[in-house]
Amino acid sequence: MRRRVLACLVPAAMAAGVLLATARANGPPRPDHDPNVLWNIVHGRCVPNQLGENSPAPCAVVDPSRGYAVLKDRDGAAQYLLIPTDRVTGMEDPSILRSDAPDYFGAAWHQVDRALARLGHTMPRETMALAINSQHGRSQNQLHIHIDCLAPEIRVALHWARPHIGAGWTSLDLAGHHYRATRIDGQNLDGAYPFRRLAASLADPAREMGGHTLVVVGTIWPGGRPGFILLDDRVKPVSGDRASGEELQDHACRIAHFEPGHAIRDSSYTP
Repeated sequence: MRRRVLACLVPAAMAAGVLLATARANGPPRPDHDPNVLWNIVHGRCVPNQLGENSPAPCAVVDPSRGYAVLKDRDGAAQYLLIPTDRVTGMEDPSILRSDAPDYFGAAWHQVDRALARLGHTMPRETMALAINSQHGRSQNQLHIHIDCLAPEIRVALHWARPHIGAGWTSLDLAGHHYRATRIDGQNLDGAYPFRRLAASLADPAREMGGHTLVVVGTIWPGGRPGFILLDDRVKPVSGDRASGEELQDHACRIAHFEPGHAIRDSSYTP
């Protein structure tokens, strides 16, 4: 049974991020925009440098055996992108649902510490999020997972929504859009496969996946167990919703600068 939890929020502030020299990783493409910048960086520079010189530059990490690279985004102090080293266009790419597909989200959560190191201090897992935009809400045609801070107002909304989120899908209003949420248990995301969880909830994944966005937020469930909230939104042309889950992140990472008394501090667990 689906339930709706209303969260009255001010939409999360978003910057139009510039990747390296020219590319925005979020939002619809502009007519003069090159949608292959990320692919060219990873395939043309990071992977050859790793294989030839044992240096991933300009990426921070290249792991050919696990099929991903990690690139610092120019937008934000802490934002990184996890990008496949194979050609994988995005949510609509059927390869992400193969049984032998790399565990991209699992690998991305292990990069949270890298983002926190840029901030110079640790933070509760509830302050960090992973996001991938839909086919219609992105500007790059190479799959990339945004690793960055959660918007403070979204953290507050999810904190109060936690008791209502279970193994099924629960409706939530976040940042002016209708999301749905489900529960993942565990300290990390290894083996959770959010892409497969989404696909299992769709009538026709092959046709529908490209119209969805996914966001994973760290949490501590009531009772103290670590886990994650998996959020899904889909494209809604009439309302102008492009299903860009990145809107729930805050690339300015305001949450890192809050005074301790202003944050929700019901746990001291860190990623």
